Amino acid sequence: MKKNNGSAPVHAWRFFRAGGFDQVRLDSAQDLLALENLDQKLWVALACPVDNVYFDTRTLSLIDADGDRRIRPAELIAAIKWTVSLLKYPDELAGAIGDFTLQAINDSSSEGRNLVAAMRSALAALGKKETDAVSIGDFESLEIVLSQKPNNGDGVITEDAAADDAMRGVIKEIIAVCGAAADRSGMPGVNAEIVETFFAQAQAYATWHSESQRDPAVRPLGDATEKAAQALDAARNKIDDYFARCAVAAFDEKSIALLNGGEKQYEVMGGKPLSFQSAEIADLPLARIAPQRPLPLGKDLNPAWAEKINGFEQMAVRSLLGPRETLTLVEWQRLQALFAPWFSRRARRPATVFDTLGIGRARELLDGTARKTLDDYIAKDKAESATFASLVSLEKLARFRRDLHHLCTNFVNFKDFYARGGSAIFQAGTLYLDQRSCTLCLKVDDPGKHAMMAAMAGTYLAYCECRRPASAKMTIVAAFTNGDSENLIPGRNGVFYDRAGNDWDATIIKIIENPISLRQAFWLPYKSLVRMIESQVAKRAMAAEAQSTAKLQETAAATANIDGSKPEPLPKKLDIGVVAALGVAAGALGTFAATLLGYVSGIIKLGPLAILAALAGMLLLISGPSLILAYIKLRKRNLGPILDASGWAINAKATISVPFGAMLTHIAALPPGAQRDLVDPYAEKKSPWPKVIVLALIAYGVYLALDHLGFVNEWTGGRFGLKKGHIENTAVIEKKSPAASESAK
Repeated sequence: MKKNNGSAPVHAWRFFRAGGFDQVRLDSAQDLLALENLDQKLWVALACPVDNVYFDTRTLSLIDADGDRRIRPAELIAAIKWTVSLLKYPDELAGAIGDFTLQAINDSSSEGRNLVAAMRSALAALGKKETDAVSIGDFESLEIVLSQKPNNGDGVITEDAAADDAMRGVIKEIIAVCGAAADRSGMPGVNAEIVETFFAQAQAYATWHSESQRDPAVRPLGDATEKAAQALDAARNKIDDYFARCAVAAFDEKSIALLNGGEKQYEVMGGKPLSFQSAEIADLPLARIAPQRPLPLGKDLNPAWAEKINGFEQMAVRSLLGPRETLTLVEWQRLQALFAPWFSRRARRPATVFDTLGIGRARELLDGTARKTLDDYIAKDKAESATFASLVSLEKLARFRRDLHHLCTNFVNFKDFYARGGSAIFQAGTLYLDQRSCTLCLKVDDPGKHAMMAAMAGTYLAYCECRRPASAKMTIVAAFTNGDSENLIPGRNGVFYDRAGNDWDATIIKIIENPISLRQAFWLPYKSLVRMIESQVAKRAMAAEAQSTAKLQETAAATANIDGSKPEPLPKKLDIGVVAALGVAAGALGTFAATLLGYVSGIIKLGPLAILAALAGMLLLISGPSLILAYIKLRKRNLGPILDASGWAINAKATISVPFGAMLTHIAALPPGAQRDLVDPYAEKKSPWPKVIVLALIAYGVYLALDHLGFVNEWTGGRFGLKKGHIENTAVIEKKSPAASESAK
């Protein structure tokens, strides 16, 4: 620790370099505790998701204080500070220790003392001594046992908490009316809010029912009012439609035909099988439309509505107006006015949840002791909340002591990812495909959405759909960082092994293409040329085959019709212009060939170094642009966008260099000490001529090199060497030159 101007000590940070940037080292509990003061610009990540990462989900959920399924720096720092304050030996935080003991708890605070008491209770429940260790699995088992008890501290009571059948029936009724809350045991139950809602609705329903009983206008037919009102309501819209149509007919008699349905409507009905429930019949008027015509009640009704009108007539019209065969508009309006208070009362109904229970049951529950009994059950259950909370805190402390350091080495730095042979929490497993194993594989939920961001990573990515027998599908994205992409296409199959060792059938469904290696970039132009040549040859072959087939068809047709065929026309004379054009073309080709041979011979005369330089220059001219482009893209290859697309917030440019890419994607290689038989009994027979030509070219190159150095003239006496003739020609030229003549004089 260093001191800052005599004030509080400043933590001495240490960094290591990996992935092209500096990362903070987290080797001790002091390093973790000091993260609060480390500039967050130096953190590798600023957020990570709880889902689709290979880390203890329960631990992440306990760190996720706001429950948004994401971990951020403030939550991680708070978890570290809380854990350090309750550990007697904070250095254990960096040890990933699983078993937990009573002696590990710091009891200097009230919370610590509560945890000590809870730990003693847990040890007693497990039948262990105070010096024994408790595993995280033991804490989980105790939580399950406590959760199964009727009073488990969550404030939710189930039927098992009731003392008699009567209260169990009340809890069932409340759940049926207001829904259930989930108990820790997984069983449905009720809590204080649900009980309050139920009895408040019961009171409102009872009050509403009492008020309606005191107003006689609401019940014009006494107990029969409700059924009569329902019958009126079922026919209301259709009766209104009938009287409105009759009013329009009185206004303009020319509309009567159309108001009764019209010919087109009946034409449509005539072409279909009909029944009394057909919509086409129900859409017709209730009865025949005429100006100011009363509604017939006994006959001449639309057959689809006859039953409802009969019920309306018997329960409402006959009870209030007496027996009659028709209903006028004035009488219809009078009936609606009589039932208006009932409909108004129904609209003010506070709730319909007591339709099945009825007013009698509602008043019984309100007048009895059920409400007080339920409140006592809930209070008794909540009294156990401290016990359960302490047990959860013990589990939380044990988990944080074991897991926080591991999480920090995958969040604050990426030590686990860049360590040789390591595995980060975002790596889903290993994909084996095309004689390669890819370890940078992530689970993704939406490949299309993920690809939009991941494409910026500059990495060759293959999205694969993975399947297992009788198991759900999942999608992964695999980064190919070594080898080439020649055989990577959608539809290729491989095998994916997840972190648990399960094998999945994997099929490529989507590819984001980017350079994989410089070796691939070097050979890319030549492979492209070969593919272009193959494509052109295939096209020419197909065209020639089509032309040959056409000629065969013509010959067959001519043979079949040989008696009636016309004599073949004489061949056209050769056009002089064509001959001239061919001559010009041949001359141009000859000039080009001669020029090329001249350059080649000139380079050969310059010696072996010039030949090598020319070959190197030609290779660079062809492969250079591809190499430069691939080099630029490989330098920009970045892990950040791949993780950002998966819900992370990456704060650093985590590059994937070529050497590191070779660690993430391994190419198939024979194991050390393996014996290899190079004889393939099924290999195709190769022509010896290519080897002969190559050997001849090599021999000629050796000859040129030896001749350039003078060895051929020395060995053959100048009979086969080029150097001697070159010297003689030079001597003759110098002899004939004016300068040489003057010097001779």
